[in-house]
Amino acid sequence: MSTIEDVAKLAGLSRTTVSRVLNDHPYVSDEKKKLVQKAMEQLGYVPNSAARSLRNQKTGIIAVLIPRISDPFFSQLIEILEMEASSKGYQLIICQTQFSKQKECRYLNLLKTKQVDGVIMTSVENDWSVIDTYLNFGPVILCNENVDCAQVPMVYINQAESGYMVAKYLLERGHTRIAYCSSGMSRKGTQSRLEGFMSALQEADIHDYDQYFFERVSTVGDGQQIFRKLENMKAAPTALIAGEDAVAAGIISEAKKLGWNIPGDLTVVGYDHMTMTKLIDPMIATVIQPVEIMAKKSIEVICEKIHKKQFRVFENHEFSSKLVFRQSLLNNRNLVATS
Repeated sequence: MSTIEDVAKLAGLSRTTVSRVLNDHPYVSDEKKKLVQKAMEQLGYVPNSAARSLRNQKTGIIAVLIPRISDPFFSQLIEILEMEASSKGYQLIICQTQFSKQKECRYLNLLKTKQVDGVIMTSVENDWSVIDTYLNFGPVILCNENVDCAQVPMVYINQAESGYMVAKYLLERGHTRIAYCSSGMSRKGTQSRLEGFMSALQEADIHDYDQYFFERVSTVGDGQQIFRKLENMKAAPTALIAGEDAVAAGIISEAKKLGWNIPGDLTVVGYDHMTMTKLIDPMIATVIQPVEIMAKKSIEVICEKIHKKQFRVFENHEFSSKLVFRQSLLNNRNLVATS
């Protein structure tokens, strides 16, 4: 097995110079770097990355905390995060919290024990005072979340603007009975989207919407169950905003099974612009969230904080969503009687 001394001899350089090249020392010429690289390739020499990481206090690993791997939104987010991190020489480890405070702390301990260089949190379960203590050991950034008191970089979508935009669009087209499906109330983004929705309804002087609000709805099966509840209402909604495309798909499939016309009897809007939105008949109108832009910005920011060793720096990176118009959002025949 070749050693660093063998590389130095073949390259015609000192062992110290080769060591500097391997450790990305800033004051080594490109010519010497090429000589070292060529010698390593000829000898089949592989640096001991574990030993290097101990010396440098770096692992080349970033932890990403997500609530549910099975959620299509987070699956898409992780895929882009991984590709972007890989392009910058980092590996990701995926940590599923399942909305557990204990699991969240367990994964944050990876930062404390120097097993990762930084942490990207896509949801926050503990009080920020708990998470703040881990900033003594490395950078943490929020992706898809924003916490008012957090002094860390936050990369997120303006969910209040998004919820307001969709509700306003439906209201302007005559809908006054709008159902709303939420995936859960623990996340700030989910709460903000609901606040935006409610703000639009209150502007239109609509206050009696409790019967049309459904919480902890996130799967196709959930959507099917929600539709059965809608069907039995005396004053069924004319439009529905699903917090996830999977829910919208479940609602549409069950509605068609029971003889409803979409969008003739019920206008449906999903969220996240998943592939399934184009496969359902009718195709689902959905809200595009800038996942790719958000993921790329998150990796850019976490890599910068790791390099500069900046652990408590507030930054705000906010992005907007847009509505994709498809068949499930066309004119609704029930509006004649309700508008």
